[in-house]
Parts: sequence; structure tokens; C-alpha cells
Amino acid sequence: MNSLIQINELESMLIAIIVLFLGYFINSKVKVLRKYNIPEPIVGGLIVAIFVAIMHAQGVDIAFKVPLKDTLMQMFFATVGLAASFKLLAQGGSRVFLFLALATAFIIIQNGVGVGLSSLLGLDPLLGLIVGSITLSGGHGTGAAWSQTFASEYGLHTLELSMASATFGLIMGGIIGGPVAQRLINKFNLKSAFGDGQKHHIEHPDLVTYSDKEEDRITSKNTIEVLFILLICVAGASHVKDLVDSFGINWLRIPDFVYALFIGVFITNVCEGTKVYKVNRETVDALGTISLSLFLAMALMSLQLWELMELALPMLIILAVQTLFLGLFAYFVTFRVMGSSYDAAIIAGGHCGFGMGATPTAVMNMGSLVSRNGPSPQAFMVVPIVGAFFIDIANLVVLQGYISFIQ
Repeated sequence: MNSLIQINELESMLIAIIVLFLGYFINSKVKVLRKYNIPEPIVGGLIVAIFVAIMHAQGVDIAFKVPLKDTLMQMFFATVGLAASFKLLAQGGSRVFLFLALATAFIIIQNGVGVGLSSLLGLDPLLGLIVGSITLSGGHGTGAAWSQTFASEYGLHTLELSMASATFGLIMGGIIGGPVAQRLINKFNLKSAFGDGQKHHIEHPDLVTYSDKEEDRITSKNTIEVLFILLICVAGASHVKDLVDSFGINWLRIPDFVYALFIGVFITNVCEGTKVYKVNRETVDALGTISLSLFLAMALMSLQLWELMELALPMLIILAVQTLFLGLFAYFVTFRVMGSSYDAAIIAGGHCGFGMGATPTAVMNMGSLVSRNGPSPQAFMVVPIVGAFFIDIANLVVLQGYISFIQ
């Protein structure tokens, strides 16, 4: 029985910030990490997670209390909503559905790889869905939910496998996204329409870049105003969710952060249409970047890496093949179908993030890329909307189809 060290809320927040500082420092010293845009939260978070795993092996468990983690995630998605005016949505609306079709096609392939390899390796084909879109495109939450279904209906106890597979995907999605997209950018000499550098807001004050290097001109008043709006989005999300569930459609399992995103869309477009208030986009940009960075730092440092060691060799083989397939699909298919442009390269990097991990991982990949190469507002509109909402519905339909076929 391991002894437990419980880190309180304040100390956990301090460690999350240290994770970011650690990632910034290591990336500044290791050229290969900068070259391939490996995100700072991945670098710093993995180092802390490895330390925690070593302590676990020595008989000491370290537990972080991070109650703000989910709130920070909702705040980030609220900023995505605040950045999505109807003008922008009209310009890129068709690309949202094009990317949704691509992501859905890949889910079908992802589950085909999982089920096919499971059968070849002598495993239950249903386990192939666990190391397929259930955990890789769905994440930890979807994996936990389906584990209950598999246990009650099929007698398969897969919770530990689900958590380990989702953890593997979260790490690999954050690692491969930057190299895939940066190679495309370098190979085809792609440029942002807004140029590179860190002073985009001078010429484009309404541009939201999600770059941690952007020189934002914000004031304390603007910060308080936007923070107030973000908290309205976060607080309102739970009430809207309860209202939607009261109509009996809670089977969709729409997470709170999706509601926060759509409340943000509603607020920004009401303000834009009535001209009663102008949302300061530079402040939205800064608070969105801060929220995402802290959320990912908390998520990565809380990973229990020893669960990966419990994966059987056949499952690790399947997950390695899944990583390879996603990298190739994003490079050769996503990039070309989305237009073979700079925006398409950033979207391909984002696809690596949520195709193996989660939407915040996708945005983290894109944030690292645009910090170096220049803004891509289209990518930051298309990927979060598909990854945060539509892909879960598509995943549910595809999974039901596979289960019906297998059974």
C-alpha cells in the first residue's frame, strides 16, 4: 500500500505554472523541440508526470488537487466562441462540414485498424474499439462511459485499459501534431495570410491568434470585462445543459464546455449586431491562451504514466500503428482535402491532436504552430467546433455501427 502525498489547490496551481516555465526553459535549450513545435505543456507536464511515476514505483503516490482544471477548459472554449462572429462563420462554414467529413472518415479507419489488429492478435474485437475511437478520438471521458457499457453488456472490464489508452493518445497526439504540420509548412513554403511575427493586433485588432508570443495591448478594465463574460459562459453552461437534458436528449452526452462555446458565440454576435458593446479580442486572445496553457499543464502533470506500463504488448502495438495511421492520414489526406494551404497545414496538426487525444490537445498543437509561423483564424474556428461538438455525435454513430457488425 503506497503512502499518499496530497498537494493542495494553491500548491497544485503553483506546480502547474512551474510546469509551463519548465516547458519554456527546456524548449529554449533543445533545438529539436523548437524545430518541431512540441508544446511546452507536453514537455514540462511529462517531466512532472515521470517524476510522479518514479515516486509511485518507490511506494509514494502524489495527488494534485486541481478543481479549476475543468473551469479553465470551459473558459478556453468560451474564448473560441467569443472569437466566432457570424461573419467568420459564414466565410468558413463549409470547411467545418468538410473537416467533419474527414474526421468521421478517419474514425471509421481508426476503428477498422483497432478491430482488425485485435482479431489478428487473437483478442476480442471489441477491445479494438477501446484502442480505437472510443479513447483516441473520444478521450478519457468517453472511454470511462463506454467501459461501463462494455462491463454491463458484454462482461468486458476495460476501465484501466481505457484510461491507459486515452493517456497514450493524449501524449502522442501532442507529440506528432507539430512535426507533421511543420513539415508540410516547410516542404511547400506555406505562409500565413497575416504574416509571422508577434505584432498582428496593430493591423488586425479583431484577430484572435492564440499565440503566447503575441504583443497584446490590454488593460485591467478590458481584462475584468472579458473575464466577466467568460465566467457568464462557464456558469451558464451548466444551466443550459440542465435545460437541454430536461427535454430528454441527454443521450447526446454533450459536455459542458460545448455549451460554454455556444454561449460565447451568442454573446459575441449579439454584441456585434447591436453594437451595444465591443468585445476586446486582444484580451480574449490573452485569456484564452492563459486558460488553455494552465488547463493542459494540470492535465499533463496529473497523468498516471504507470497505467501505460500495464498495457499488454498487443495493445501497445495497436496504439503504435494507430499513431502512424493518423500521422499519415493528416499529412496526405487532411492537408490536401482542406486545400493544401497554410490553414490546411495547421488544421492537419490539429487533427493529430484530437484524432489521438482531445480537442484541447489539438488547439495546443495549433497554438505552438502559429506562435512560430503566423495566425490561422480559420483553423481555430474549424477544428474546435468539429472536435468539441460534432465529432462526438459522429463517433457515437460509427461505434454503434461497428458494435452491431461485430456482434
